[in-house]
Amino acid sequence: RVRKSATPQRASSSNSAPSKLPDDLVVMGRVTVPFGVRGWIKVHTLTDDPESLCDYPVWRLGRSGSWREMRVVASRMQGNVLVAQLEGVDDRDAAAALRGSDVAVLRAELPEAEEGEFYWADLVGLNVVNSEQHDFGRVSRIMQTGANDVLVVTAEAGGGETLIPFIADVIRQVDLKSGRIVVDWGEDY
Repeated sequence: RVRKSATPQRASSSNSAPSKLPDDLVVMGRVTVPFGVRGWIKVHTLTDDPESLCDYPVWRLGRSGSWREMRVVASRMQGNVLVAQLEGVDDRDAAAALRGSDVAVLRAELPEAEEGEFYWADLVGLNVVNSEQHDFGRVSRIMQTGANDVLVVTAEAGGGETLIPFIADVIRQVDLKSGRIVVDWGEDY
């Protein structure tokens, strides 16, 4: 099981973060649109429990490598979407200006991952090999597909991508210390 708390990568989809993410930050979501007319925002979360982002009183919002600290005035679940009001964001126009910003928290504030769980941020950059020692490359990002998470692995030479499902039947070992993931996946899949 993966604790989906971050995916620092280079892309503009809703499950990604900017390329210049400081090491001490972990992306937890992204501002999507304003909510109402009083400065509230909707946040697409990248966590197993979307409401867990409400536990952090200060968020760091960033876009294009520029980050700023913002205090959370109020936050709650509205159906299955997290909505929040940030200090100094008092109207719809101010909220709209935040659209597309990534929402991050300090890594030091995160709870320790349990045995067999990993933060996405810790998986990005790991080398991926199969049991025959075929080197697929490095995890460049992680996609949410609805059914399961998928590692997007970019080859060192040529830059081709391999998509590998992050499920128990495929992932044999994740070794954060050695920077390696061993998979049961053929090079021609």
